[in-house]
Order: sequence, then structure tokens, then C-alpha cells
Amino acid sequence: MGRRKKKVWQNVKVTGLADKGMAVGRNEEGQVVFLTDVVPGDTVDALLLRKKKGVWRGVPQQFVEYSNDRVEEKCQHFQDCGGCKWQHFAYDAQLREKETIVRDAMQRIAQVEIEEFRPILGSSKIFGYRNKMEYSFSNRRWKTKDEIREDNIQESTDALGLHPPGFFDKVVNITSCWLQEEPSNAIRNFVREYAEKHQLAFFDPVNHKGFLRNMILRNNRKGEWMLVISFYEDRPQLIESLLTAIIDKFPAIVSVFYVVNQKKNDTLFDQEFIHFFGNSSLQETLGDVEYQIRPKSFFQTNTYQAETLYKVAKDMAALRGSEMVYDLYTGIGSIAAYVADQCRAVIGIEEVEDAILDARENAEANGIENAHFYAGDVRRVFTQDLMERHGRPDVVITDPPRGGMHEDVTRAILDMNPQTIIYISCNPATQARDIKILSASYEVKTMQPVDMFPHTNHIENVAKLVRK
Repeated sequence: MGRRKKKVWQNVKVTGLADKGMAVGRNEEGQVVFLTDVVPGDTVDALLLRKKKGVWRGVPQQFVEYSNDRVEEKCQHFQDCGGCKWQHFAYDAQLREKETIVRDAMQRIAQVEIEEFRPILGSSKIFGYRNKMEYSFSNRRWKTKDEIREDNIQESTDALGLHPPGFFDKVVNITSCWLQEEPSNAIRNFVREYAEKHQLAFFDPVNHKGFLRNMILRNNRKGEWMLVISFYEDRPQLIESLLTAIIDKFPAIVSVFYVVNQKKNDTLFDQEFIHFFGNSSLQETLGDVEYQIRPKSFFQTNTYQAETLYKVAKDMAALRGSEMVYDLYTGIGSIAAYVADQCRAVIGIEEVEDAILDARENAEANGIENAHFYAGDVRRVFTQDLMERHGRPDVVITDPPRGGMHEDVTRAILDMNPQTIIYISCNPATQARDIKILSASYEVKTMQPVDMFPHTNHIENVAKLVRK
């Protein structure tokens, strides 16, 4: 029995961006297909591959007309790497589409009136804007589209770089990445060359064996760098030789840690970080506040836009000096420290205990005496008992992860009845869901999208809600 012939929709117009690097296309009857490798404004004949949750997924079989917003991608790895989905889409058009995504989420999910919707704030840097990159070692190198097209498969199976979309075991061998400033590329390429020269085994993610596993590079605006390398095998002599060679080669590296991770997954938050060289942290300044950033610290990845984001949140809060502020999902207390000079007190809550230790140290180092921090699940710490200790909130600032706030937290905010809520989100859909619940007692005064991650589908959005 032969295979069923796949459908092709003719003249599909690409109308907008979707999640995970896909775009929305509609055929002449208005039916929807999610497509890869296209940008809004393209018209294509779409090859339909599969249906998921009642909606087709597909790829362009051929282009009928190219979008006026198409540009030439800057990165040589763009076709294979999962790091930048939209490099071939003009940045002003990216901003337009991201703003539309926020507006649509609020209309479709939150279903609320917004008194003032401000235009999205673009990033001043659209390349070299990241202060942290995480790379993987793998002995299962991704064969690039160019290699396959030209029938010129390279012999080496080792790779140090980023995973292609949907493949945990494969790694694209990155030689030049535009997301982080130099010497990021030089460091990564040196480590790969050293490993190859000294025959150090790259990690096998299927059989769980090998020596080199992951590498993290962090930097600050002073030009100082932190290196963290994760090893699967604990081989002290090889570890010391490699790290010493890197330190000798790159004087900008002022802090080095390593981890021996023998778990099946790559997460490092539950692992011991061994301090090998230099400083125990990097320092970064936002506004008048200096932050200590350690290997496990969560810090906004785009430092330049973080300053913009925090300023937006602080201005929206319109603090006069007498308010009690609660900062939910505070991380290392970055927002709490940023607003502390304009309120009576700020209470930060964060689930990751190491982050709270950083928050307390940051507050002490900056002479901030009116900030208090608690470790634990927000829905279990943000309770009446905490209110009795510190007082009820006048302002709640909340910056939850992509999943948004737990419904118990949303209900707790309604019970606490603050005058103002500043809701910072990296996911407009879950933010809109939570705002719909909060709208029972609050109206949305202001909304400000901020683009933290050019060339990706990620969007930050700040909303100001005021008690009715």
C-alpha cells in the first residue's frame, strides 16, 4: 500500500508570528496553518505535514512572493541553530509583530479595557546583547543543511555549541555566534580546539558517558567574564589543565567555576559549583544599584534592556516613599533593590534559596536597610502571617516565570487588596490569563511591551493595574 500523498495549500499568506519560531499562514478559504522558514508578508505554497490540536503544521513547498520585511540573516548557522528564529525578519517588523502579539493576548484572553497601551520599546542592541550563553558538548554533531545539500559530510562527530530545535542529543557546532560580545566566540573555539588536540571526550547524551558536558559564559559591561564548565567525569588533572590553559589565554576571565554533573539531565542548580579561580562573582550596575552575580544567579540576560524594564516598572509604581511594596518572584532581589530608595519597605519572595542569599547580600552591599527577603514557594510565603509581620501591601510587583502566577497567588493578591499591581511578564498569554482574574477588582491603566530578546519570539510586558 503506497503512502498517502501530502496536501499542498496554494497561495498561503503569512500573516503573523507564532510561538517557537513558527508563523501563522492562511489559505484562500481562511484556514490556518503554522509554518516554519517563513516570515509575515510571504506568500507560499504550503506543504502540510501533520495536524496538532486541530491545526495544520507545515513548511513552504515553494515561495510565490517574498515579504518586503525579509532581510539577509547575519549568522552562518542560522539555518540549523535554534538560538535566533527571526534574523531574516527586519527588526522594526519584529517589534510590530511582538506588539501585536501582546495586544491580541489581552483582547482574546484577558478581555479587558486598557487605558493606555504604549508602543513597544526596542532594544538598543540587536546583536551582542546577551550577558549569558550556555553551550553543550556532544559527540553527536548536527549535520548541517549545507553539508547534506552539497553531499559533503564532515568526518568529526564532536560539537560544542547549541541544540537545534527539538533535538536534545544533537549539537550544532557553533564557530561564530552574534548573541554575545567577544571574546565569547574566541573562548568557545579555543576550548573546542584544546579538547580536540588533547583528545578529551565530548559528552554522549544518549549513553551518558564522556568528559566535557556543558559550558556557561557570563559577562558584565566592564568587560569581565565568568566561565563555568560542567564535566561528566571527575578527572582533577584534566580539569585543572584545561581551566588553567583557558585562564592563561584570556585575561578578561576573572572568575572560573566547574561542576561535576553525573545526572541524566543538564540542570545545575542542585549541583556543587567548585570555585577554581578569581572572583566568586561578577558585578553589574543598574541605576544606582550594584549587583553581585554568581554562577547560579538569575539576572536579566539583556543588561541594557533590563535597565529599561526596571525603569518602566519603577515609573509605573509611582512610589512616593511611604508605600509597603511586595516583590513576588524576586530572584536575586534586582527589582526590589532598584525600587527600595522610593518606598518605606520592600519584601521580596523567591523560591530559590541561593537567590535569596544573593538578594540579602546585594541589599547589604548597597546599604539598603528597608529590604527584607524570604525563601520559599510564593503561594506558601505570601500569606496573612507575612502581612501581620510587615503590614499589608500598598504595591505588589510580580515577575513570575513563563507559566505565570499560581491561581492561589492571584487570589492572595486579590485578598491583600493593594492599591497598585505592577505585573512584569515574559509570556503575554499567561499574563493575560492572570489579569482576567485580577480584573474582578482591578482595571488596567498602562501596558508597556519591552523587547528583551531581538530575533526571538520572546516578549516582556509590563502592566499597571489599579484597584477599582
